[in-house]
Amino acid sequence: MAKKNGNIRLSAAELSELWTGYMNDSMLVCVLKYFSNKVEDQDIRPVIIKALKTSLNHLEVLEKSFKKENYPIPVGFSQEHDVDIDAPRLYTDGYFLNYIKQMAQIGMNNYSMAISLTARDDIYAYFSKCFVESNQLHKMATDVLLSKGLYIRPPYLLTPEAVEFVDSKRFLAGWFGKRRALTGLEISNLYANIQRNALGIATLLGFAQSSKSKEIKKFMMRGKDIASKHVDVFSKLMRENDLPVPMTWDTEVTKSTSTVFSDKLMMFQTTALIATGLGYYGLSMATSPRRDIAVEYTQLMGEVAKYSEDGAKLMIENRWLEMPPQAANRRELVDMK
Repeated sequence: MAKKNGNIRLSAAELSELWTGYMNDSMLVCVLKYFSNKVEDQDIRPVIIKALKTSLNHLEVLEKSFKKENYPIPVGFSQEHDVDIDAPRLYTDGYFLNYIKQMAQIGMNNYSMAISLTARDDIYAYFSKCFVESNQLHKMATDVLLSKGLYIRPPYLLTPEAVEFVDSKRFLAGWFGKRRALTGLEISNLYANIQRNALGIATLLGFAQSSKSKEIKKFMMRGKDIASKHVDVFSKLMRENDLPVPMTWDTEVTKSTSTVFSDKLMMFQTTALIATGLGYYGLSMATSPRRDIAVEYTQLMGEVAKYSEDGAKLMIENRWLEMPPQAANRRELVDMK
């Protein structure tokens, strides 16, 4: 990334987004190298290869950027320490494809946020390029899913005869009396949250099977149970409106119990998915006028937040949690003298 703003220092937001990008891409490189070594479907292989090349290119650019800014390059993850690409297959090709689609979607959200927080020209250009790449990867994965009949479309809505306006406060109600039908946005959010949790269930199931640590197994199974509960809650709301519920991905996990990923990588991936899920729940709550749905999201977010905190504690205990960019502790500096 060539500097166009002279010697302008990176802002806290720019530095944090670059650091987070490095951690995510170094993790994805490990995962995608394993996927590329195991994939059999020749239609899915190009999607994995494109995703892998994209993440490898990101790491190269980010490393150069950190060096130019004299900022320590994060440890992140590596093939040497965090993945055995020759380990037996843990997930099916269908899981690989759906995983990449979801990661590309998360990437678009993350990069759009990074762009909105960035001012320096070179950093702005980098994140803009990353957004375009995520968009292209998402489209590529979606096209393959569609061609194989694996893409799960959200429900359709009937076309109204005319424009209508809300004429009753019952539009906001949800606990007592007759509940109104779900809005299109509420449906979209419920449907997407079911899909994300379904992927989480499969991911955590595979992690639990392949970890040798009883503590990590317990943590992963707890997360799998939480995700399953959330799928049930969202599915019930969908069925109450006679809407179809997307399938889960449990069957996309093989019976292998061999170690594939390091416990450090699996914990990082899990806590990253938790953080992303909390963000989606917050957005879903903000765009759900029906009070009962908003309360459901609030309660589920509390449960996920506690799980996230326990995950962070587990990572700290094992010295797996790398320190993100932070402000100087002025009080500590003063007390040193």
